[in-house]
Amino acid sequence: MKKKITIDPVTRVEGHGRVTIHLDAHGKVEDTFFHIVEFRGFERFIQGHPYWEAPVLVQRLCGICPVSHHLAAAKAIDQLVGIDPAALSPAASKLRRLLHYGQIFQSHALHFFYLASPDLLFGMDAPAAKRNVLAVAIENKDLARKGILMRKFGQEIIHAIAGKRIHGVAAVPGGMYKTFTPEERAYFLDGKDIPNIQTMITWTQEVLTLLRGYHEKDRNLFDTFARFPSGHLGMVDDRGNLELYHGRLRAIDSTGNITLPDVPTDDYQQYFSEAVERWSYMKFPYLKAVGRERGWNRVGPLARLNVCTAIPTPLAEQERQAFFAFSGQPVNNSTLYSHWARLIEMLHCAEMIQDLLHDEEMMSTDLVREGTPRLEGIGIIEAPRGTLTHHYQVDERGMITRCNLIVSTTHNNEAMNRAVRWVADQVISEQGTLTDGMLNQVEVAIRAYDPCLSCATQALGQMPLRVELWNHQGKVIDERRKNGY
Repeated sequence: MKKKITIDPVTRVEGHGRVTIHLDAHGKVEDTFFHIVEFRGFERFIQGHPYWEAPVLVQRLCGICPVSHHLAAAKAIDQLVGIDPAALSPAASKLRRLLHYGQIFQSHALHFFYLASPDLLFGMDAPAAKRNVLAVAIENKDLARKGILMRKFGQEIIHAIAGKRIHGVAAVPGGMYKTFTPEERAYFLDGKDIPNIQTMITWTQEVLTLLRGYHEKDRNLFDTFARFPSGHLGMVDDRGNLELYHGRLRAIDSTGNITLPDVPTDDYQQYFSEAVERWSYMKFPYLKAVGRERGWNRVGPLARLNVCTAIPTPLAEQERQAFFAFSGQPVNNSTLYSHWARLIEMLHCAEMIQDLLHDEEMMSTDLVREGTPRLEGIGIIEAPRGTLTHHYQVDERGMITRCNLIVSTTHNNEAMNRAVRWVADQVISEQGTLTDGMLNQVEVAIRAYDPCLSCATQALGQMPLRVELWNHQGKVIDERRKNGY
């Protein structure tokens, strides 16, 4: 008798998904699927709009990472007006970078403190009522306070540049619409109203020390949980250093062999294709040269640390070296190390923010450049969750005729499915019965990728979390629910 376990929706991620685990007659895992069952269709309904509306429209994909979509679209729109990234004014380029680093800093803080920390602090088998940020605040007030203020700092950076913390407007074709004022800079440097940027750096280092302690205490868990070979994709600069705003695309396999050799982002179509599956609306990108079966890549903090040669800020580079010295592997394929990598990126972003706040060139009013219009534009950045692609084609009137979005979470689609299968094989099959802690391990594996299902494809609505057992006749023989979902 076959059974089917359904986790619907997956919780503590941005958006909603469903997991089904199919058991055979002997109670062993036969197959697993991570479903994205709703559809939004941004690639289609943006057609017919003038290109200059794209950076405003596409950020409505999500309320968590709108800045990432805003900037990726802006880079593509720059090309439509004839401006490549190197041709932006220094002030506009640095303002965009400051906005981008503020977005990554606040998004990583949101994920680590609000979504991931309950699993790390209380364990995967802790009662469901305790696996939330409120319990973290009760058990560790100082950690919760720092998490709230660190996220606020990044949001205030966004607010200062874009006018709003969510869905603001900053980039315009060929540049930026406003400069950074001395008063705004002082707000982040003097620490009178909010903890200053140096405090952000210090706190991030403290949290890194805390997380490393968890790795040292339970190394076997972090090393082995949802560990499987995969490719890794990220952006690097001309020296192979970590680059988050503009650079070249590099991919490696699970042992470090180069599978994509630092290619220009504008050439992405030559190297990537996207597969579809009948059980999900989310696509599966892969490298053409490697093929669908082995050409998929993880993206995001762990992948970016794996592909880069170094991090171009001193404190984060020290942490990167300590990260790989601890793991003992040149390429880390262990899913739970993503949280450590995420905090290292937070430190890098804080260092970059500090440098930019002291950069007088960023205060210039030279913000917009013009060029010769084109009919096609491509913008690729490293969003908090990984490599994000926006590609637009327009007609002679400037109306969008084609839009292609490859969102970070779609790159991680195959990896999340593999992670679910790993947990199902190791936990569900061995124990044979359902518990909340066991099912939470499936969610932990997905949460490590910080998926933004809203960006990938999602409609309105929220479903209660339920787990169902189905027999071979299609009848429900057992059911579990989580209160509050």
